[in-house]
Amino acid sequence: MNNSQGKKLKAALSNNSPLKIVGTINAYTALLAEKEGHEAIYLSGGGVAASSLGVPDLGISSLQDVLVDVERITNATSLPLLVDADTGWGGAFNISRTVKSLINYGAAGMHIEDQVSQKRCGHRPNKEIVSTQEMIDRIKTSVDSKTDQDFVVMARTDALANEGLESAIERALAYQEAGADALFPEAFIKLEQYVELKKHITIPILANITEFGQTPLFGCDELADSGVDMVLYPLTAFRAMSKAAEMVYREIKHNNSQESLLKNMQTRDELYDVLDYHSFENKLDELFKD
Repeated sequence: MNNSQGKKLKAALSNNSPLKIVGTINAYTALLAEKEGHEAIYLSGGGVAASSLGVPDLGISSLQDVLVDVERITNATSLPLLVDADTGWGGAFNISRTVKSLINYGAAGMHIEDQVSQKRCGHRPNKEIVSTQEMIDRIKTSVDSKTDQDFVVMARTDALANEGLESAIERALAYQEAGADALFPEAFIKLEQYVELKKHITIPILANITEFGQTPLFGCDELADSGVDMVLYPLTAFRAMSKAAEMVYREIKHNNSQESLLKNMQTRDELYDVLDYHSFENKLDELFKD
């Protein structure tokens, strides 16, 4: 593929140490991230569930739900998009369809995890994981289904919480051997755990620095020093947006005017700048001038 999004993601990874990947829950937030100079973006499964469907992150959303948001984001920005593919939405044929669909819809990569299909948020208790062999099958199917060989297949393991660090490392080695391009160790709680993992694997490592979870909010420098190659902020903007929206609705409900909120709002001109509004308007004027 000449216009490979996977190749873009790999280039961003090689040009940054570590690469910051920010969560974008819709096309407009992707534009905001691009305008700020970010080089890679992310679509969270939990974000799709909450923001697009209004349901919890419990494996309720479907591949089609995710593809709707993927297509909207990739149509709006040229930034490489990493997508949360949960457990792949089924068996081998379903996983194959997931990979091919994500590539067709413009994604640069995906991560697939070793939880059971009735999954939970990675930072919640009582997670269940599949056997190492079942996850290997998921990875091999994903890799075999690539129509763009640069599409990034990232293996996520939730094994630390259930089986401990040694098992998480053993699984990571098996996943690397199965062909995973990168590794996503979920809910690590100490920098030393990343250090130990890095001793055993050669593929890039992602640290999920999500707020209010099990992983402390480690800084990029200390993560890089611990062997981490990518730092993910999956729902940081969404959480801030949601809190702001709550404040707005409360103010309107209980007060006479929203005027006190103006200082916290993006202005109309700022919105138009992000959307390149005036170039669209000028084009209309050109097309329909007498």
